[in-house]
Amino acid sequence: MSFALIFRIQGFLLLFLGSTMSVPSAVALYYRETSFSSFIAAITINILTGLFLILVCPSSEKQISHRDGFLIVSLAWIFAAFFGSLPFLFDNTFSSFTNAYFETVSGFTTTGATVLGNIEVLPRSILFWRSMIQWLGGMGIILFSIAILPLLGVGGMQLYKAEVPGPVVEKIKPRIAETARSLWKVYIVLSALQALLLMVSGMNLFDAVCHSFTTMATGGFSTRNLSIESFQNPYVELVCIVFMFAAGMNFAMHYRLFHGNVKNFVKDREFLFYFFCLFFCVLLVFMVLNGSVYDNSLVSLRKAAFQVTSIMTTTGYSTANFDTWPVFTKFVLLILMFVGGSAGSTGGGIKCIRILLIIKKCYRELFYMVHPHAISSVKIGGKSIPENILRSVSGFVILYILIFITGTLAMSLCGIDLISSLSSVAASLGNIGPGLAGVGPYENFSAIPFFGKWILIFLMLMGRLEIFTLLILFTPEFWKK
Repeated sequence: MSFALIFRIQGFLLLFLGSTMSVPSAVALYYRETSFSSFIAAITINILTGLFLILVCPSSEKQISHRDGFLIVSLAWIFAAFFGSLPFLFDNTFSSFTNAYFETVSGFTTTGATVLGNIEVLPRSILFWRSMIQWLGGMGIILFSIAILPLLGVGGMQLYKAEVPGPVVEKIKPRIAETARSLWKVYIVLSALQALLLMVSGMNLFDAVCHSFTTMATGGFSTRNLSIESFQNPYVELVCIVFMFAAGMNFAMHYRLFHGNVKNFVKDREFLFYFFCLFFCVLLVFMVLNGSVYDNSLVSLRKAAFQVTSIMTTTGYSTANFDTWPVFTKFVLLILMFVGGSAGSTGGGIKCIRILLIIKKCYRELFYMVHPHAISSVKIGGKSIPENILRSVSGFVILYILIFITGTLAMSLCGIDLISSLSSVAASLGNIGPGLAGVGPYENFSAIPFFGKWILIFLMLMGRLEIFTLLILFTPEFWKK
């Protein structure tokens, strides 16, 4: 591996991260907040550290190997969370480094789990940075860097493979930098459109921009203690539902839609699975809520649609304390924490395409029991799926479940009750945010012990990097020449 190249790229990423801090620093200047000095200090440290890494790590390498790509991406998220937490630390937003790092990792990984009890007392610039790190993490710092930093002078495909969620990496343009730029253009357009519609619905500019950032990133950080519920506005909820649904889709589909390819929605099996799974779960939750929790059918439908969409897309917003809902509805939401959005979306979880492939693979095994000598292949949209992809998907799902079980056991050792342990691990690994019981929508993660927070930090990073990218660093084979 070329460590000089790896750390040189980290230097460029820190330069980029430092430059993005100029936006919340401008917000602090506009509102005349004392946090302006905190951002200036953080910008200075980011830029000086970035320049230092670039100068002391010269590299003549022109290609990034698979191993280089995994290490670059993993380090990028760890570095970004550390240096991204500096404004919080300098402004004394958190009482400890662990809390600041937890919040920043939760932001960049678009998890949305918070240790803050009273969000509304924070300076607007801090709230803006908190939302912005989710927006940057949603499409991916690496992906953004590939799009705007061709001066890296190295191949970007290995970074793209390590960064973009999903079992199959899809290029919509011949060059990877063009693919990255195209996806970011779609991301920016959708974010701007949502911000505009939220303002039309009654939000002020600041709240609209912050919530568009965290909706399109499926992150869920809000500027209000009660999340979207605090606005008490059905139109705001409807806008959020639409854009959460959009953010949970493969962004390559949005790109094709912008270019007039509407038929792709009907032909794409993952999108159909995603849509009907969400629709069916909304219907189930609505049927339970209607009459038992809410007397009004429209209110029941609105609450069910919002919460199911929020959890399945792993956004994590809330418009109600779903922890007090009937057990059946909580079980549905817990299952959806594992499903997640589509591959190529900003959502977390196992992803719909993997669930669909596992279902089809299980059906094929049943078919073989009836026809042991038959030859059959798993197909999606009429195309046969190679066995190596099926093997990878099976390995991913098994690992996901094993990590969930291990994480739950570890959290229970911290003295946390079973439901809180289960849901905090599911919410962190799936990059969702709120869970149930002690980490429910009206609670936060501040009560989690020190050791438990670091377990969840590790799980959030693993979930965002699709497990393999981070876990492979712990295998002896990775470090062998």
